[in-house]
Amino acid sequence: MSKQNRIRPLFQLDGKVALVTGASKGIGEAMARGLAEFGARVVVSSRKQEAVDAVARAFKSDGLEATAIAANMGNIEDIHALVEQTQNAYGGIDIIINNAAVNPVFGPIQNTDESAFDKIIDVNLKGPFELCKKACPILKQRGGGSIIHISSIGGLKPESGIGIYSVSKAALINLTQAMAQDWGADNIRVNAICPGLIKTKFSEALWGNEKILERFIKHIPLNRAGSPDDVAGLAVFLASDAAAYCTGGVYLVDGGYAA
Repeated sequence: MSKQNRIRPLFQLDGKVALVTGASKGIGEAMARGLAEFGARVVVSSRKQEAVDAVARAFKSDGLEATAIAANMGNIEDIHALVEQTQNAYGGIDIIINNAAVNPVFGPIQNTDESAFDKIIDVNLKGPFELCKKACPILKQRGGGSIIHISSIGGLKPESGIGIYSVSKAALINLTQAMAQDWGADNIRVNAICPGLIKTKFSEALWGNEKILERFIKHIPLNRAGSPDDVAGLAVFLASDAAAYCTGGVYLVDGGYAA
């Protein structure tokens, strides 16, 4: 292989099977599309079947390979069924992106009641754990793979108004590194992406409020909020062989906010 063709193929995902949760919109949809554009066969998953059906149809209309499978990441039976259905659809799994998350409370942590706390932990932490544990033997059988957990800059330092969500994302970073240590010998790489302020429906409580947005922008060296595509490029890299020596990493996509 010539020098000029040595690096480019490392980013290609042809023949790979990717499972992306929380893929009906925003960052999840952008990452799923990015993987598909680089050749992966992608299972797009979210809680509502009609929502992921619409995403899969849009992908297919652009010549991309996608299958829609609904699953509630707070329900262990759904999680196990999602892994099994993905394997049945494509014969295996090579890439997992745990993007699904919830934050039903915005405000001081004392406003988070027990049911909200449990829901945040179940979906944001226990769900990724159960999905990866179920899928681990499949990735191992395939000779390895890439797992990407979508954390948050709130996982590095708690953000005002989203305290328990931040706690769940901090735990997800630790889970990332624990999995990286345990599964590295099987060539399963596990990394975390920590987005900053990204303009999605999920984060609208932050960027939709002018005062909060101004406060954020003032501390962002790139002087803007991010877009879902700003995260998708990094996800493609971490999913690909270009990141073959990257595991246990925590990557920020925050415009320099945490610098």
